This record gives sequence, C-alpha cells and structure tokens, in this order.
Amino acid sequence: MLAARVYALTSSPSRISVLQQQGITPLRGNLDNAASLRRLSGVATRVVHMAPPPLQGRTDPRTQWLIQALALRSPPVALVYGSTSGVYGDCGGAWTDETRRLNPVTERAQRRVDAERWLHAWGKRASTRVSVLRIPGIYALDREGGTPKDRLQRATPVLQAADDVYTNHVHADDLARATVLSLWRGQALRVVNVSDDSDMLMGDYMDWAADLWQLPRPPRISRAQANTELPAMSLSFMSESRRLHNQRLKTELRLKLRFPTVREGLQNTPVF
Repeated sequence: MLAARVYALTSSPSRISVLQQQGITPLRGNLDNAASLRRLSGVATRVVHMAPPPLQGRTDPRTQWLIQALALRSPPVALVYGSTSGVYGDCGGAWTDETRRLNPVTERAQRRVDAERWLHAWGKRASTRVSVLRIPGIYALDREGGTPKDRLQRATPVLQAADDVYTNHVHADDLARATVLSLWRGQALRVVNVSDDSDMLMGDYMDWAADLWQLPRPPRISRAQANTELPAMSLSFMSESRRLHNQRLKTELRLKLRFPTVREGLQNTPVF
C-alpha cells in the first residue's frame, strides 16, 4: 500500500525546511494572491482548509480564491473547512446543534458564514464532498496561547455569576483527529460541531483553572463594567452564550474524544 503524499501551502520561505523535515511537500503560495494559488489545481484529492479569513470585512476572499484555483482542473474528492461556532451568535445558553439558524453578530463570524456559503455552493457544482467543522475555543498545553494561564496571571476579569456565559472547548489533538476523520467519513455538504463534552460557565472554567495552577481566581465584574473595562475582542466572547451538541461528531465521524472535557485536557490526562 502506497503512503499518501501530504502537501502544505505556505507563504513563508522559512517554513519550507520545517515542512520538509516532517515529510511534507511544501507548495509556495499565498491566499491573498490569487495568481499564486494556480499551482494547487489538480494536486490533491483531499484538502484541509483551516486558514482564517482576513481580519476585516464581512467576506472571505481567501476562500473564494482557493475555490477558483481548485476548480481549474479535476476537483478534489473531499474538502474539510474549519469554521467557527461563532456563526450561531448568542443562543442564550441553549444547547445548540448544527441545524440551528445562523446568526453571526461579529464581522469575524460573518466572514466565516461567507466562506461556508461559497464552499457549499462550490461543493454542489463540483461534486466535492465538503465538510464544515464548526470549532469553539481550541486549547492545548503545548499550544501558544492554548491555556488561560496568561489571562489568570494578568488578573483579567470575568463576568459575575448573574451575567456569565457558557463557553465551549476542544483540545487541539481531538480537533486534528476529527479533521482527518472528516476527510474520509464526512458526509457531503454536512456541518459538524467539533466540541468536547464540557458544560461550564466561563467564570467557573477560569476559577477551576486558577485552582489547578494555584493562581488567584480572577476578579468578577458586572456586564456594565465589562463594557467599559475590557477590550472589544474579549468582550465579544463574553457577549455570546451557547452549549454545543456534539452528537454528529461522535456518531457520524465516530470520534472518541481523548479529552472529553477541559479538566482532562488541562491536567494532561488523556482518556482512551
């Protein structure tokens, strides 16, 4: 049986040797330069698209240009796109599955909805099995910014209990496994919430992490105080509350989470 060849698009010359050392064939290109993507056409039979949209605007030209490049020759059999659970908007803490109507409030989420729609339409035209993964907060002990420790050390406030919001998580390793499984098991034009089983308010999560690392618990403030004291990015995450259903992840992709909740993940105790 022949081993699969893995290609990776990179715009950074310094990344080429790193990718080669990992057995990956680098392809020079930039998602902000449509002409540089032509070399992607006809190369891969299965594509993973995890690149974020640009930082401004309500559309995602990067995804549009990628689709145009892939359409120049025989389209891939499957494409997996990493979207965000932010496309649901604020759900008032309700349990949320993939059939919920989209309500993207931030431009960040609107760009992701734009990408999803472009991929959905192209997948139908090209008969490419497009799978969309809606991803919450990604964490891992060895991931830069992958734990709340820095926020705790800075004593970043969280909302008081009466104003608190539910937060959702997935360990980076479980996300990677879900992505690979989607390349083979994902259903055509199907959306999957890639979230673990955690059911925690953000403040409770931060309190638990502080106790784990023997750090002071973060100060609690009201929503009115947060609106004046916290930066817009932090505030946006405190303005939406939802709990993600992950049944499709478990039944369709048949993924058994190694880290069922953030408790196992942050304690670095995998569950097999």
